[in-house]
Parts: sequence; C-alpha cells; structure tokens
Amino acid sequence: MKNFDVLAAILVVVGALNWGLVAVAHFDLVAAIFGMKFGEVSVTSGIVYGLVALAGIYQAASFKSIPRRWHGEPVHQGSR
Repeated sequence: MKNFDVLAAILVVVGALNWGLVAVAHFDLVAAIFGMKFGEVSVTSGIVYGLVALAGIYQAASFKSIPRRWHGEPVHQGSR
C-alpha cells in the first residue's frame, strides 16, 4: 500500500506542476510530452489526466489514514 501512496503522491505533484505551468506560462507539459499543442488531448494524455485525477481523489480520501498505514500512528479524530 505504501508504494500506491507514493505513486499517487507523484501523480498529484505532476498534476500540480502541470497546472502551475498552464497558469504561469500557458504551457501544457503533458500535451508537449505526447507531441501535441496546448489544449489538445489524445487517448494517451487523457489516460494521464485521468490517473492524476484519480490520484488526487485517492489522496484526498485517504489523507488522514496515511500516517497510520506508514508508521502505525493513530489517526486523531479530534477532541471529544
């Protein structure tokens, strides 16, 4: 599971960097890697975008449980 967490984190970082480049430089790195122009989407780049989205959903849904899975630490549920 730790490898999956790391892969998801890498994909989230890739997505964040790509969106940063889009915002700052009007440059889509994923499209460029696959030889396309800004805004173009192929099946392959669509898969990459989809994986980044799934990784973001996974990270958001499992954020609180990652420390427990990695280090056996209890997850704090807030004060009672």
